[in-house]
Amino acid sequence: MADLLPGMNTQLRRPTSKASIVETRRFYRQQRRALSPEQQVKAARQLVKHCQQQPQFQSAHKVALYLANDGELDPHPLIEHCWQANKDVYLPVLHPFCAGYLVFVHYGPETLMQANRFGIPEPKVECHRLCPIEQLDILFTPLVAFDTKGNRLGMGGGFYDRTLKPVYQRPKPTLIGLAHDCQQADSLPVQPWDIPLQKILTPTQEFNL
Repeated sequence: MADLLPGMNTQLRRPTSKASIVETRRFYRQQRRALSPEQQVKAARQLVKHCQQQPQFQSAHKVALYLANDGELDPHPLIEHCWQANKDVYLPVLHPFCAGYLVFVHYGPETLMQANRFGIPEPKVECHRLCPIEQLDILFTPLVAFDTKGNRLGMGGGFYDRTLKPVYQRPKPTLIGLAHDCQQADSLPVQPWDIPLQKILTPTQEFNL
């Protein structure tokens, strides 16, 4: 892989393969937070164009996305495209009864939001708005860093890994990570509980795994 990727902050020292998970997470969080608002907007628009070319996305009816935080690649233009294309959009919400897990709640233009304990807006959990994870066609996940083997480094809470464990070898949902180009690592440390991704999309690249 080239030493420099689009948007990479050259003022920061890139972690080696022997770096700790904490060091690696810190570096790539700094990378994505260093992107300018203009770079973020451009990346979000490129993502929509990229997704429109994906057959899996074209045929999907139920799509799980997220609201960007901490410099994550912003999928909101993609969410708006889904609404226009009559796709059902779902957002991850902290499970109200099982700590460390997520549920997926329907999200529309008029959905009322409330902040969770991390300060991230999420829809209110109502039974009729829930979608069982195995009924989702695509689940787009945010990430801190990725490598070309499909390994995903998250924020460290393990929410997606715990939630996806029962279904990740089933036909649905397709697990797709979204990231800026500057979040690509040569390799990442892997833990036994980590759930690999099936595809990773950046504004300029596609990795089928």
